Amino acid sequence: MNIVKSTGTFGFFTIISRLLGYLRDILIAVFLGTGALADVFFVAFRIPNTFRRLFSEGTFNAAFVPSYSAEMMKGKKKSNEFANNIFNLLFLGLFFLVLIVQIFMPAFVSMIAPGFIEDVNKMNLAISLTRITFPFLLFISIASFFAAILNSHNKFAAASAAPIILNIVLIIILFFSKFLGDELVYYLSYGVSFAGILQLLFLYKSVGKFYSLRLNFKIKANNKVKIFFKKLLPSIFSSGVTQINILIGTIIASFQASAVSYLYYADRIYQINLALAGIAIGVVILPQLSKHIQSKKKDKILLIQNKALELSLFLSIPASVALIIGSEYITSALFGYGSFNEIAVKNSAKALYFFALGLPAFSLIKIFSSFFFANHNTKTPFYISLLSVILNIVISVYYFKEIGFIIIPIATSISSWINGILLFIFLKKDDLFSFNKIFILRFIKIIFTSVLMGILFSFLLIYFQDQLAFDQNMKSFYLILSVMLGLLFYLIISYWIKAFKTSDFKLNY
Repeated sequence: MNIVKSTGTFGFFTIISRLLGYLRDILIAVFLGTGALADVFFVAFRIPNTFRRLFSEGTFNAAFVPSYSAEMMKGKKKSNEFANNIFNLLFLGLFFLVLIVQIFMPAFVSMIAPGFIEDVNKMNLAISLTRITFPFLLFISIASFFAAILNSHNKFAAASAAPIILNIVLIIILFFSKFLGDELVYYLSYGVSFAGILQLLFLYKSVGKFYSLRLNFKIKANNKVKIFFKKLLPSIFSSGVTQINILIGTIIASFQASAVSYLYYADRIYQINLALAGIAIGVVILPQLSKHIQSKKKDKILLIQNKALELSLFLSIPASVALIIGSEYITSALFGYGSFNEIAVKNSAKALYFFALGLPAFSLIKIFSSFFFANHNTKTPFYISLLSVILNIVISVYYFKEIGFIIIPIATSISSWINGILLFIFLKKDDLFSFNKIFILRFIKIIFTSVLMGILFSFLLIYFQDQLAFDQNMKSFYLILSVMLGLLFYLIISYWIKAFKTSDFKLNY
């Protein structure tokens, strides 16, 4: 396996999905803006979408792939038996979870959006929409199970392409928005669950070559299955800690009008880089890293770890610099149309600025957690993530009344950096990671090149500032032009000073 090529495959479909996601969100911004309907829909959508990220963006992989990879080495019969036991328990657990939440939905929404309680109409609509979207959790979790099997066999295309379906379905609905009026939020909610079914069917068809599904509720909960489920919750919590922090932020933000929407749009902008710099790399390296650890190939383990960390920083640091410098221009160019006014742009841009400060940390958490998971250690990242979440809550709650929603991205970034640093310290302490000679030099080169790119990007934004103004129709074009010139400059300089080499594309791990 080649990390760069495999990440490229995963990343290609992920970029397509994210770009369609941007189009989806631009249309939502145009037709819903940041008003009450937008807040309600984002709460209803945030809940299943958070679970989608938790399950499908590498977190389910974290628990499943190391265990399944170990069974694969014993033959297809053993791996199939293990997978079927996991599937049946997962299906039953999720089915009853969805059923229970549907029954107690008013109480559930009250916990997720306590700020809506005082507005009866807002709360009732949120309950109705969440009832519609919540089954998505069942469909996407099962779909993620199939994706994890494909990833274990180093087949990343189908798993990374599946999320495209959700965006296509919602975009189609949004194109008919003028005929739907206020009913649009209901159609979008139904679209979420319908897309979940389509993703499930798509991945079920793709996984057939590697796995034969057998529904059997006489489940053999042997030691291997018990160990897996003991690892599952800590894995989901620790690998998905950024999403958990954002969900907590949504809960707190519900007390301030439009704040849920501001955070949602800001979150959407930096996600494309996180998907590449953290999620894609973490998903790609885990199967191979697990196998090498099983075979005790120390040289291969060290090579994969350093290359994964290097690639993550190569992608996340320049993106962080660009988002910090151009947060307002970027937000305006992407969403500043229709109902999304200048105030919405400024507030969303503020949130983006502080999220961007934490972007490298968000990526590092994904990478460092994968190192622990490959070694069957879920406890350490779990406890560190728990500390991170508690810290996030304390900071957010303490300062919310004083400075409002903006404390949420600040707290998320601070807690994430502490999370990433602690993960690194414990990796070194447990002798699970060490730097090779090449990494340190490459890291210095990445920092240097990112600074140069930032200077050029600042110049371009100043040069095109009139064309990038809020009321300009062509502002998206000039933003894309500035981003592409900045990216091209970064890649040329990086190649020139050997921050990366073309030989990386040929190196197998």
